[in-house]
Amino acid sequence: ALLVRDSVQAYRFEEARMISIKRAYEPASPDDGRRIFVDRLWPRGVRKHELIFDDWCKDAAPSPALRTWYGHREERFKEFSQRYRQELNAEPGHWMPILGFAQDGPITLIFAARNPNTSHARVLADFLEDALDKQQDSISPVCYATQFPQ
Repeated sequence: ALLVRDSVQAYRFEEARMISIKRAYEPASPDDGRRIFVDRLWPRGVRKHELIFDDWCKDAAPSPALRTWYGHREERFKEFSQRYRQELNAEPGHWMPILGFAQDGPITLIFAARNPNTSHARVLADFLEDALDKQQDSISPVCYATQFPQ
């Protein structure tokens, strides 16, 4: 946990967490933490024994229909992101296990797409960070610092 000074000069503890993304073709690193493969399909050209991961969460990937529609066309990324977030919101059971892993320590989402910035893993990582922030907000104690004169 990190001690953070916020704008009202009060101190609060903030959990240090990290959700990273990494292509399946990149080597594993000890800094990856728990490695979670988040594609429905096995990456091309990678042998089963070559890809190192702790969990395979196929259901957290976009639906086949959405993946096919998107086709990794950058001009569709914004719409894809919105549709994918809708799918995630509709099926929390598909991503809640990953959220639990992220609460325990650093995780890396493993995927095969060429462009990390327009991959479903980027959207999923952002979605999970948002979910972690919402959980943190709901369990944070009330701060009365602003009610006392300085």
